[in-house]
Amino acid sequence: MSTLAPRAVVVSRRSELDELLARHGTRAAAAYFLRQRGKDTAAVTARHAALRAALTEVGAAIPVDWRRGHVDREDLPRFLFGPEDIVIAVGQDGLVANVAKYLDGQPVLGVDPEPGRNPGVLVPHRASAVAALLRGPLAAVERTMVAARLDDGQELVGLNEVYLGHPSHQSSRYVLSTVDGERERQSSSGVVVGTGTGATGWCASIARERPAPPAMPVPEEEALCWFVREAWPSPATGVTLTAGRLGSAETLELTSESERLVVFADGVEADRLELAWGQRVSVGLATSRLRLVHS
Repeated sequence: MSTLAPRAVVVSRRSELDELLARHGTRAAAAYFLRQRGKDTAAVTARHAALRAALTEVGAAIPVDWRRGHVDREDLPRFLFGPEDIVIAVGQDGLVANVAKYLDGQPVLGVDPEPGRNPGVLVPHRASAVAALLRGPLAAVERTMVAARLDDGQELVGLNEVYLGHPSHQSSRYVLSTVDGERERQSSSGVVVGTGTGATGWCASIARERPAPPAMPVPEEEALCWFVREAWPSPATGVTLTAGRLGSAETLELTSESERLVVFADGVEADRLELAWGQRVSVGLATSRLRLVHS
């Protein structure tokens, strides 16, 4: 058993004001840029202040004898999480999805810096609640995740969904194989496989366009849903297998017939796997789960 004190790792992303300053250099230049478009800096300044205040309050809530870490969303692929870590994500719901795939059972405490502005599904807590939460035992619920595994052993995990297709969302050519043993050569805008957590996002927008979509899973359910985007009918490609569900031991397989296809999770295109012609990827439930602190 480890004798190390827990490490609280605070995860955040740059605010809109930070992004503007990175692009324009000064507040005056950023304000001029916004004025030219009929806007001002009041809203982005207020959101920046709310984020900074939440980060300050969270930092003060961490017990003094704990170790500490802070990582920006952009640096997550290079950050090494430890088994004793307690992750505190301060930001929008999507920030929890961004960090989830880099964890291996560490609990995540989601903090909403602007209650009422964000849905708060994955960041249900206010900064003022963090001190009390860290003092007691952390009660967490587990959320299903999705994994894409290449035939060379590479793997990518996502909390909401994984996308398989052309890097610029142009036509992707591949052979799709379902759990029922059906196979179809397709040309489409890609394939999206989502979890119950992601069923209210990208998958939901695709499902609304389908006359009879599959039943969407709930966040804790051992099931996934999948959709083919804009399948193109031709003498060589079909449009029969365009949606379905996957159970606990089931996978959807895709064999590339394009020179270069990609797989990325939760909208983070920079962190991706690449498939060459003839390479195969299998998508199913991940062995890991997100442990989301709820009280």
